[in-house]
Amino acid sequence: MEEGYIKFNCKLIKDKPPEKSDIIEINKWRKKLYILSFIGMYENGVGYGNISIRYKSNFLITGSATGGFDELNEKHYVIVTDYNLQKNSLICRGLINASSESLSHAVVYECSPKTNAVIHIHNLKLWNKLMDKVPTTNKNVAYGTPEMAEEIKRLFNQTDVEQNKVICMGGHEEGLIFFGENLQEAGEIIIKKLRNL
Repeated sequence: MEEGYIKFNCKLIKDKPPEKSDIIEINKWRKKLYILSFIGMYENGVGYGNISIRYKSNFLITGSATGGFDELNEKHYVIVTDYNLQKNSLICRGLINASSESLSHAVVYECSPKTNAVIHIHNLKLWNKLMDKVPTTNKNVAYGTPEMAEEIKRLFNQTDVEQNKVICMGGHEEGLIFFGENLQEAGEIIIKKLRNL
């Protein structure tokens, strides 16, 4: 299983982590998702799921390999400052590499200027139910790749994903992306979809 591994060239600029005050809200939602097992760690030790918020002109995201921690602090978050799909590269600042899904988060923010929060969860039952019922990426495209980012862009251009704010990752078993103008909206969309299971 290759889940959780970074597939892009990540340049980490060692810097002080985000301020504690910057992660209060994102940490609150991350904890809720962890309790629901939408973010966590598989028995083989590989973490899954991540969460981000727009941060000034960049975005702040959970770091790689943090899925298994029940509580995160500011050292577990990183700020993504730039990315390039053609070069399959990403630049981040902090103490830890950015999540393996950072390119997917980046293009959601790029395609949806009103979006200020992106949540990537894993849930097999919900994934099976939403497959091809909501905008779904190509089943041959792997997570964390420029191809996945391009698929997400395609969905913004060809579907109503901007209105529904849900993406089913066809080639990423269990993987779903939710987004909204804030964490509350993105989180409530998850809860609503769960109620309809």
